[in-house]
Amino acid sequence: MLFKHTLLLSWLLLGTAVTFAQKRFSLSSPDKAIQLDVSVGESIFYSVQSESGELIGKSEIAFKTDLDKAKSWKVSKSQTSSRNAVLQPVIYQKSNSIQDNYNQLHVDFSNSLSLEWRVYNNGIAWRWISNRNGSYKVVDEKAEFSLDRTGRSWYPQEDDFYSHNERTYKNYRIDSIDAKKLASLPALFEVKGTKLLLTESGLFNYAGMWLRGKGNGALRAVFPHYPKEKAVTSDRDEKVNSREDFIAKINGPQSFPWRIVMIEKEDKGLLSNQLVYQLAKPSAGDYSWVKPGKVQWDWWHYNNIYGVDFRAGINNDTYKYYIDFASKNKIEYVLLDEGWCDTRDLLKQSPDINVEELARYAKSRNVELILWTSWLVLDKQLDVALDQFAKWGIKGIKVDFMQRDDQDMVNYYEKVSRAAAARKMMVDFHGAYKPTGWIRTYPNVLTSEGVFGNEISKFTGAIDPEHTTTLPFTRMVAGPMDFTPGGMLNVQKDAFAGVGGEPMTLGTRCNQMAMYVVFESPLQMLCDLPTHYYKEPDCMKFLSAVPVEWVKTIPLQAKVGDYVAVARQAKNGDWYIGAMTDWTARNLELDLSFLGNAKYKMDVWKDGINADRNAKDFKMESLEVNRNTKHKISMTTGGGWVARLQITR
Repeated sequence: MLFKHTLLLSWLLLGTAVTFAQKRFSLSSPDKAIQLDVSVGESIFYSVQSESGELIGKSEIAFKTDLDKAKSWKVSKSQTSSRNAVLQPVIYQKSNSIQDNYNQLHVDFSNSLSLEWRVYNNGIAWRWISNRNGSYKVVDEKAEFSLDRTGRSWYPQEDDFYSHNERTYKNYRIDSIDAKKLASLPALFEVKGTKLLLTESGLFNYAGMWLRGKGNGALRAVFPHYPKEKAVTSDRDEKVNSREDFIAKINGPQSFPWRIVMIEKEDKGLLSNQLVYQLAKPSAGDYSWVKPGKVQWDWWHYNNIYGVDFRAGINNDTYKYYIDFASKNKIEYVLLDEGWCDTRDLLKQSPDINVEELARYAKSRNVELILWTSWLVLDKQLDVALDQFAKWGIKGIKVDFMQRDDQDMVNYYEKVSRAAAARKMMVDFHGAYKPTGWIRTYPNVLTSEGVFGNEISKFTGAIDPEHTTTLPFTRMVAGPMDFTPGGMLNVQKDAFAGVGGEPMTLGTRCNQMAMYVVFESPLQMLCDLPTHYYKEPDCMKFLSAVPVEWVKTIPLQAKVGDYVAVARQAKNGDWYIGAMTDWTARNLELDLSFLGNAKYKMDVWKDGINADRNAKDFKMESLEVNRNTKHKISMTTGGGWVARLQITR
């Protein structure tokens, strides 16, 4: 009997010891609407609740290096703090100021690792911090997201880690996302009527985060491990044939990327969520020389201009034609895409191209040049090529075909960003992974691809209004998006054909024009032929005026994959409003109460009465509005609506 009592007491004491070993922390958002709970013991778990209920159930996170032997986590110190400050971006992607308001939990562990949590009014984030000296390897990072299995997703499913990250979004029920379904970020989910967007920020000297399902409503982070064997397979492709058994090689203390869960009760909140920027590392140095602007692009239509008295193609005459068009329409840049040089030697120009002469000609007309390059040749000739570009007077580079985000490639991005900044050049990353706060850390990196964009319209009808009304709530939330809008040959779905030399776009003319307000890119392309733009002076009145930086962003109405309407204020005080719909014709009422006390002239470009048959049909009108105006708009199938508002004097 005594033995039984002793055994029972031992179990009770053991249970008490386990209970006392657990450390529990709670952290709420400044407005108290979101609560984060964290428990630390043999493992670390977190959960997230809001007014809607439990958004993320008990989910495990962990971080392991090759120096870690202990299986449990021992807290040595913890501290909470708060911040409420205003950030001033160098580049006004969404706004000229950002309220940075959060509560923070910082936990130090006995193994020289720390864990930092932040809770905002519109999301939560965490990151690992290593305080170790010397060399070590990260062998594993665990990040799980236990979601309501009945929820839905917009899931950018991938085949493998070698990818341009150009995907459509699959509307899976969450519990159907199993281990076979790999996804890049950002990925969007709806749980209990609330949108959760998963992405990351501050990705440097590490591998990018991806997702796999677990088939039970949970998802887990996966990472491309460090390349072991690589093989160059063309003038632009380097594939990984085998990988190491670790994620990253680290030397000394380092902060690792922020894992972000944006939380928005209304879809339109995603349009103004700036957590990726807020969590990115601030820039160092002077970037006042960075000049955002619009770009006349050549590759989309294969330089197939006509109505001229010279042979069109990759030659100086064609690019001078582009430069003249840009100058007349106050477009800041002309891009020389693939073809201007030997793809294996950036110093060997094509026979009919003289970049130095073109750069002088452009400068005389207040236009600057940007040059395309594959990443592989740039990696081999980085300093000598950029030095030559600088001598020519080149203002930016478009770097293409990276197609990976393992640590080796992530470090390449930073190397290029630094090298370009040292020569006061801007960067557009193509064939790229999603942005992770570059525009804050390196403001010369103005835009990037990693988006299933308008270039595909050359070949297929996959870039349709269902897709383009999804992008503002998915890929664009991560950062600037080089979608390349501006097509003038607009068609409805029954009239589309892939024509490489004169591409069509699905949806109406006003749908394409609205993209210049809805889609964010401080280096924004005009994809079509100048020949076509010359034939559309009414559209060019808008495209010449619309800026690429915004002092304020006001989401008006939105539903993921259905419709979006947003207002943005330019630096000169003008307002622009853009609206897009999917294949469903819609009527929306726009509340203009965001306007100041003045009266405004509103110039409108809207779908014409026959735009459902001929998508190029549009109508212009002007009217007077003020902050009391409730303006009703109509958009046809695949339609759009766009306006410029100027104070009347």
